[in-house]
Amino acid sequence: MKELPNPTFPLSQLGLRAALWPAPAAGTPAVVAATAVALATRTSVPAAPLAVIAPPAAEAGKPGITVSWARHLDDVRAAQRLRHDVFVGEMGARLTTPLAGHDIDLFDDFCEHLLVRDELTGQVIGTYRVLTPAQARRVGSTYSDTEFDLTRLRDLRERMVELGRSCVHAEHRQGGVILALWGALAGFMHRNKLDTMIGCASIPMSHNGVTSGDAAASIWRQLSASHLAPIQYQVQPRLPLPVERLDSALDVEPPALIKGYLRLGAKVLGAPAWDPDFNTADLPMLMRIDDLPARYRKHFLGA
Repeated sequence: MKELPNPTFPLSQLGLRAALWPAPAAGTPAVVAATAVALATRTSVPAAPLAVIAPPAAEAGKPGITVSWARHLDDVRAAQRLRHDVFVGEMGARLTTPLAGHDIDLFDDFCEHLLVRDELTGQVIGTYRVLTPAQARRVGSTYSDTEFDLTRLRDLRERMVELGRSCVHAEHRQGGVILALWGALAGFMHRNKLDTMIGCASIPMSHNGVTSGDAAASIWRQLSASHLAPIQYQVQPRLPLPVERLDSALDVEPPALIKGYLRLGAKVLGAPAWDPDFNTADLPMLMRIDDLPARYRKHFLGA
């Protein structure tokens, strides 16, 4: 199970320390109120404002699937079982979990969980989890902070969500499920006036028949030349994949999810980190609503 970086960000009523999260100017109502709460009680963490997780009408994907946000623990457990099936059963991840057959980590309790279900069986066949800015303040970190130094993103955090644990059932990877997930995510961002998404996009150590990380090194070389974020947003891995010792000259395509993100206008923030639990190379990626190509903006937002 992942642990927070050392030192961890403080878990407090005031959120992350100023070096990592921009604070409102002194004397503003937000600061005065937060200071009063902190002085009154140092031991409890107030509930974060609720995100608007569904529009008035029920969300739905194409015929045969439904899209919804987890409302109960049973919904979250169904997503965690799918994640375990994919990450452990298919990818061979070695995870420590408090509940057998479930992928559970310390961020799950702070996240919103998006689910796609087979309408006929009710089975969860696709999922994302979403960590909002308010909840990131409560936990004191994002998952991506455990793999990368994200200090340069501090000015984005107030309107930035983290996407993670994306997976789709093996029998439903024709594209419809992931598009349904993306559509619901776009609506979530729009309703909550959020504009930036980050996350770790994984490349298996064995990808397209290439083993030992050479594929990841080659994909990083390609994307660093074509899709690298501006310098002010570039980040450093905490446990870098040793790309300089790997063959980075291979002609290999990125995984489908990364290709999808790139089509949506995403940028790579820096070199990959090695995730020993999942045995993957993780690329830090950032996507902004303003960078969505017009055709996707119309498809997802109707704008």
